[in-house]
Amino acid sequence: MPNPESPASVLAVLTTVDDADRAETLARGAVDARVAACAQVSAPVMSVYRWEGVVETAREWQILLKTTEARYEALESWLRSHHPYATPEIIAVPVVRGAADYLGWVATEVQ
Repeated sequence: MPNPESPASVLAVLTTVDDADRAETLARGAVDARVAACAQVSAPVMSVYRWEGVVETAREWQILLKTTEARYEALESWLRSHHPYATPEIIAVPVVRGAADYLGWVATEVQ
């Protein structure tokens, strides 16, 4: 089992929503539920994607959440149950390097 402070056990998880208030609600809710240690909501981005056969362009807010591998399934489940999209973008990327004290804090906050 990975050390909770090792970079390999910490994940950065990305999702997007179509409204700043929804982004803040998801970010705050995930942290409150202890499935994410923290979350940053980025300024609007322009998303281009194909949906039901049509190329769409939309303004979205990105939410970057930090969690551990051990808590990823709980975070994904929480996001799916609170996300307004039928097929939400939920992408996890392993943290390959990071400050040990920060990574330890992430692990502590999602226990």
